Amino acid sequence: MIIYPAIDLRGGRCVRLVQGDPQAETVVSDDPVGTAQRWMSLGAEWLHVVNLDGAFGDTASAGQNVQALGAILDAVDVPIQFGGGLRAIADLEVALSLGVARVIIGTAAITNPSLVKEALARFGAETVSLAIDARDGQVATHGWQQLPGVTAIDLALQMKELGMTRVIYTDIARDGTLTGVNAPACAELAGESELAVIASGGVASLDDVHQVKEVETTGVEGLIIGKALYAGQVDLSLALEVARS
Repeated sequence: MIIYPAIDLRGGRCVRLVQGDPQAETVVSDDPVGTAQRWMSLGAEWLHVVNLDGAFGDTASAGQNVQALGAILDAVDVPIQFGGGLRAIADLEVALSLGVARVIIGTAAITNPSLVKEALARFGAETVSLAIDARDGQVATHGWQQLPGVTAIDLALQMKELGMTRVIYTDIARDGTLTGVNAPACAELAGESELAVIASGGVASLDDVHQVKEVETTGVEGLIIGKALYAGQVDLSLALEVARS
């Protein structure tokens, strides 16, 4: 199992939101590069970087975050998966040209499935992954602000038919709340879709890492940890030990 420390970028800074609410923001660092280097120094094998302004459609600030992403990529030598506002092939090309190892498509999977098909054909399933962000099992899009009426499992199955092999699943109700990861929902999604699943949202303690590790055999291959790391409630080194056990 792989642990992904999360770096959420807004206005070029590292922030944390509660349940994806742009009004519930806490700045955790003005130094994205230093933050990335810190997680790498503690043993992180991957980093999970999100352009929140891109997800919210704020193109001006989204550019700042792309610059920050480039600086992070220049400063670390671990692979990075990157998402947030990637809704055209050109967006994917920019991220990949900077050195991103894996791009994540979220909203566009609903609004433009042909983009997913083209991206998978051009870049491959190891490079292109799906983000499913859900409230009570219903997919949310456009920075988690819209509910198009599709279930997480249905979307996963639709994308599997196009060749997708991996999904990042976030339980929005838990994200940024430190109330515990929804390991059963992640395991259900992995079992129903037969896609590899990376769990996200709600991690509060090392116990959550153990819970996700226990469902690894269902196809849950990773865990994204954000607020719990920044709040000091999870020690990354200990989390990595559990993941590798």
